[in-house]
Amino acid sequence: MNKKKTNVTMSWYIMDLHLHTPASSDFQQPEITFLEILQRAEERGLDAISFTDHNTIAGYRKMREEIQQLELLEKLNRLMPEEKDQLKEYRRLKEKLLIFPGFEFTATFGFHILGIFSPDKSPREIEHLLLNLRIPSEQLDIGSATVGATTDVLSAYRLIHEAGGIVIAAHANSSNGVAMRGFPLGGQTKIAYTQDSYLHALEVTDLENKGRNSTAAFFNGSKPEYPRRMHCIQGSDSHRILADPQRKKQLGVGDRPTEVLLPELSFEALLDFFESNDFARSRPHRYSEEPIYEFIRSAQEEGANIIQDFHENMETRGGRLNNILADICAFANTNGGTIYIGVSRDPRKPILGVQDSEHSLQVLEREIAKRISPPVNCTLDIIETGGKKIIRISIPRGTDPPYAIDENKIYVRFEAETGLAVRDEIVNLVKRGLQLDKKVAEDQEKITSIAPPDIVPLQLEEDELPPKTGVEIVSVDERGDQKVYTMRDLRNGNVVQNVTEKSARRLWQYAIAAYSKIPCDINQAQIIWQGNLGLLHKHGKVNHQRYDLVTRTHQGLRWFFGVTDDGIHGQWRKLVGKDEE
Repeated sequence: MNKKKTNVTMSWYIMDLHLHTPASSDFQQPEITFLEILQRAEERGLDAISFTDHNTIAGYRKMREEIQQLELLEKLNRLMPEEKDQLKEYRRLKEKLLIFPGFEFTATFGFHILGIFSPDKSPREIEHLLLNLRIPSEQLDIGSATVGATTDVLSAYRLIHEAGGIVIAAHANSSNGVAMRGFPLGGQTKIAYTQDSYLHALEVTDLENKGRNSTAAFFNGSKPEYPRRMHCIQGSDSHRILADPQRKKQLGVGDRPTEVLLPELSFEALLDFFESNDFARSRPHRYSEEPIYEFIRSAQEEGANIIQDFHENMETRGGRLNNILADICAFANTNGGTIYIGVSRDPRKPILGVQDSEHSLQVLEREIAKRISPPVNCTLDIIETGGKKIIRISIPRGTDPPYAIDENKIYVRFEAETGLAVRDEIVNLVKRGLQLDKKVAEDQEKITSIAPPDIVPLQLEEDELPPKTGVEIVSVDERGDQKVYTMRDLRNGNVVQNVTEKSARRLWQYAIAAYSKIPCDINQAQIIWQGNLGLLHKHGKVNHQRYDLVTRTHQGLRWFFGVTDDGIHGQWRKLVGKDEE
């Protein structure tokens, strides 16, 4: 079923969802009161905050108890003048600020996880959750970041989620963050910790960075091992009310907030946002340009890739509407994605917009429902920037593949290209559909039973690991006067047989053409070698380069073509002249 977003009035709200109070043992100004923290939040223009003390709800609970005590004294007519002013100020601030209860949990290996809850949830319920997370009862009010052996990361995600909380990986790209910067583990562990279905968002410290090396760019869904695009926010992680002038990393209340576009300021609206695939509704508070415009320009600069594409219009003439439907089908069959209509692939061109956008939206809804089967659960909406209306289609990865147009045309996404699936790809899609329910059940069982020692990184030598994008020509067979190729998709390892020059899609055609030019005597090929890794060819723009590569193994040479920067890792990066990230 297609979902159309209704025209609800939306507003930007400024939030700092990572604040400590004197209830954290490492809070640097223990004399500060809860009221002063709220007053500072108001001064910073915040609309919502969350108290997230270390492994405790004590700060939020004590503030509530303080207010309740003042209200009791008021009821008994025993308020002192100073207390009366204090209660009045609390009430005024609570009218202006939405205050979420929460905590910063220390999981095994010392990773930090934020759990944020509705104000309707009682502190006692949250304390019960902390006990389930194995915080010792005698340490529930201490607020220490170090509490001994607790619960593993994946189980913590699940338990917080099941308790109704928003699950955010705290400072994911920094110390004690699940992206494991400088941590000895890696590989499969990092993938599990940052892609888990119970995790709502990553808190990062470089959200304002727009480069390809930023954390948000890394988790934008285009990396082969990280296909789930993650919401990325920022928070102050303040352990003091004002920033420390001597230590710039010691921020104060509201010094690094996030803005979120919501229909209303509520926990439910915030949770709904984090569970959505709408990544244009959050931004660092210091954004200077119109947020939607900036978001779309950033998307254009990233370019068309495996999870996004652009169409200047959707006219039936020239097959443009068919191309859009093919992209929707391909995204559903592959990793999901986003389509922008009224926007060129070329970031140098102005945003065109869509004329009569409401009618166009209705046409799209009708054509998607009529021509794509089984039904695709995509969301269509209209976003406006600079007086131009753009149609955005958000397509999740399908749960009932293969998806087809007109019952018989099955498309898949391959990097920035949409093409008809070949036989082996169709077989893989059918197998994925048949195994999906079984896999979900197995994953659920794994999540509930997994322990940290069970998650180990792959122990392979760098020169044994192929690149992670592009294609590999596995073998070539002669069938009469025709050559038939076996290709491997380096993103997912799927092997496609019986590929000919005629049946090959664009990247495969390129790979076949480049492979056919390699001399039989490998010593005559112009290859730059570093150990067992070789660079055959580099082409494309500086920020969007592709590489043809080779590696020597015990079984012989392996050839890789059309590898993008996202697929370059380890020793390959040194070979092609990229610095290690």
